[in-house]
Amino acid sequence: MKKIFLSIFPILLIDQILKIYIKTHFELGKGVPIFSFFWIFFVENPGMAYGISIAPGYFGKILLSFFRFIVVLFIFFFLYKNIKKKSSNYLIIPTIFILSGAIGNLLDSFLYGLLFDTGTIYNQESHKWISYSGISNLFPWNGGYASFMKGCVVDMFYFPIFDIYIPYWTPFFGGYNFKFFKPVFNFSDFIISIGIILLLIFKKKIKHVKIF
Repeated sequence: MKKIFLSIFPILLIDQILKIYIKTHFELGKGVPIFSFFWIFFVENPGMAYGISIAPGYFGKILLSFFRFIVVLFIFFFLYKNIKKKSSNYLIIPTIFILSGAIGNLLDSFLYGLLFDTGTIYNQESHKWISYSGISNLFPWNGGYASFMKGCVVDMFYFPIFDIYIPYWTPFFGGYNFKFFKPVFNFSDFIISIGIILLLIFKKKIKHVKIF
């Protein structure tokens, strides 16, 4: 248990420091270029990766938060079992990365609605997620912008490596701008991706793994 905590805590600390700094210093939908192909750009995501949602509105948000919690529990017990079995580090290290990232985004969903005074909220009448203006404050005296499990995930890394216009005469795709890489993501997403990539790279070195 101690090994799991000591491995996860530094990743969570970096993730939360970045997210809290961005949310308390940047306006939603704005950012700064570090390089032409790399921006720090603040967006809030009420759904999963790429804005995908399980169901509309707060029902979908709570469902997603609950799903994230179940996934975190599943990965934790899987990791705990394999550490006790002294499984290969080719399995343990990537799993720690995936678990750390999953917990990082879970904390946003569970707590950010309570910890910040402003955030993206769902309008029941228009059935749309409504953004806000200004800078968010941490630990508001008059309460947060949403209840438990209704917070939005903070994303900030944006890589517009290239942006090209496809001529209108091009079959099927003509007349559109193609931008790569368009999605904005956070440190947790990055860590999860690294964990998955490592599992794929070292899958031949990971043998006889049982889920439970």
